[in-house]
Amino acid sequence: NYVTMLTDTDFINAVSFTLKFVVIMVVLQNVIALALAVMIESRNKTKTIFRTLAFMPNMLSMIIGGFMWMFIFTRALPYIAEQLNLAQIANISWIGDPKFSFIAIIIVSLWGGVGYLMIIYMAALQGVDNTLKEAASIDGATRWQTFRKVIIPSIMPAITIGVFVTLNNSFKVFDVVFSLTGGGPGKSTQVIAMNIFAEAYSLNNRYGYASAKSVVLFIIILVITLIQLTIMRKKEND
Repeated sequence: NYVTMLTDTDFINAVSFTLKFVVIMVVLQNVIALALAVMIESRNKTKTIFRTLAFMPNMLSMIIGGFMWMFIFTRALPYIAEQLNLAQIANISWIGDPKFSFIAIIIVSLWGGVGYLMIIYMAALQGVDNTLKEAASIDGATRWQTFRKVIIPSIMPAITIGVFVTLNNSFKVFDVVFSLTGGGPGKSTQVIAMNIFAEAYSLNNRYGYASAKSVVLFIIILVITLIQLTIMRKKEND
């Protein structure tokens, strides 16, 4: 089974696609979540409203969210673009074109995952010592310098958690891809978890081969997680 995997083009492509998805999600999801946390935390009266709106997608199953967004991409968005005479947007095949289907998966995944990380970062921001920010301001630091030199180092444990959560969820992604594109068009958006599922249940019923792929997925996640935790812990100590 493990030798067969080396020449299994579908599995290799699924690994490649998943790695690309993971890299983009780790960067975008954490950056957007932190940016939202900073913006919402700076508000006073409307903080609760914006925090609730950003977190609401986490209250839905991503299967349901995926079908909702499929309707948006295939029906609602083309209709709105057509009414506004935006032919270029109206003619985009968000599900049928591999390039745009990947973008659609990223959009839905960010929509569903940013709110959870935002709450983590907001809690971390509330724990930053105000005296440190005041001292930086007195020393003439700009807002960006204060954010980079004071706030970021103070919330490194939260960033470690955020990257860890995003890494694991991105490697195990299944429901968004399943409900939005089904791994298509063809197998261009098939992730590792979907490839394993298809191998075991809907393709060849090769449970042993699918189990071997699951072991490989576990090893990949374990190795990358250990590397990530080692690097982030070092930065926390620094």
